[in-house]
Amino acid sequence: MTATAPAAGAALTLKEFFAEARAGRLVVQRCGSCGALAVPPKAFCAACHGQTWERASLAGDGEIASYTVIRVPPAPLAGQAPYAIAVVRFPEGASLLGRVKDLPLEGLRVGLPVRYAGPADPAADPPVLTFVARA
Repeated sequence: MTATAPAAGAALTLKEFFAEARAGRLVVQRCGSCGALAVPPKAFCAACHGQTWERASLAGDGEIASYTVIRVPPAPLAGQAPYAIAVVRFPEGASLLGRVKDLPLEGLRVGLPVRYAGPADPAADPPVLTFVARA
């Protein structure tokens, strides 16, 4: 099986998604046919199989939909444990995975309002998206 090239109407590549994230912006794809959001960028819309895309921005405010606390991390992150990883759901309809920072682990809960805080290390490839609690 061979890999397929991105659709001609693709509005965003994964490289561009991470470049925008490094600049503090969350930019995703919106299907030109049905309006569904896609992140990471895809060639075909999962909802309608459309292949025409446009860029859409997320405001950056969302809620934790699920989370886990990493207590035994991979070796390169051993000094950072424990830390939390969360699925953040945005009102626009997209969800992203990222690290929760500047919040005691005891304060984590599903439904907690959070805001995108940029990448943990902008030089990392790919960068780890981070979120902080909203007041």
